[in-house]
Amino acid sequence: MKLFRKIRQKLVAENKFRNYLLYAIGEIVLVVIGILIALQINNWNQAKKDDNALKEYLVKIKSHTIEDLYKLDSLSRGRTKIADLCKKARISILDKTEDENLFLFMGSGFAFADLYFKPNTGGYEALKNSEYFGKINNTPLDSLLTRYHSLIDEIAASENSYNEYAKSQQAYLSTQFDRSLMLAYAFVPPDSLKIRATTQAEYFEEFAAYTSSAPYRNVISLVAWQFDTMIVLYGQLKDIGENVIEEIDAITND
Repeated sequence: MKLFRKIRQKLVAENKFRNYLLYAIGEIVLVVIGILIALQINNWNQAKKDDNALKEYLVKIKSHTIEDLYKLDSLSRGRTKIADLCKKARISILDKTEDENLFLFMGSGFAFADLYFKPNTGGYEALKNSEYFGKINNTPLDSLLTRYHSLIDEIAASENSYNEYAKSQQAYLSTQFDRSLMLAYAFVPPDSLKIRATTQAEYFEEFAAYTSSAPYRNVISLVAWQFDTMIVLYGQLKDIGENVIEEIDAITND
């Protein structure tokens, strides 16, 4: 600054106004360039901070999606086994061979299990409520995440519909039958049952009446087709989830 001041003073003293004016303009240009460079560096630093913050959100979403995929695999296997049992039980009902397939009907009782897919949406919700969500607007990842969470809602509606129906049928059955006998007949070893006051025939009669009741068979019939629908939805969600992970890897360079 001292050097610039001396130059200005010399030009003024020598009455070289034109040269002074050109120098002043040049000095202003240098100051403007310096400001622009400083702003660019600041913008670059801020952009880098924003990218790092977005990456943290995406890494969390990826972690949660991986958790979801494990849950989907477990639920798919469980519902597939229950559906297969119920399909066989339905065929047995149509063939009137229930007495020959008591163990099959015992297994079909898992149709009343209260199963839900519980995804971890914390990372996605955090990103949506942050200032960084706009950075993925109108991108393939944005589209994938929208489809992913829309399908989660569809799965929740399907599961809730089935589970509520199964609960209502189970509540009714509980008013009509002594479920302690059902559970004993299904899970207590036969040798233990033989030494009880209740005869084996009584257990059998009660269990046969229970499994031949309309509410029990309604649930079995519903499982035979609705579980297939749920499993298809699980598969679709898994495919989209895998695409989400791949897209996040591409963005974060993992």
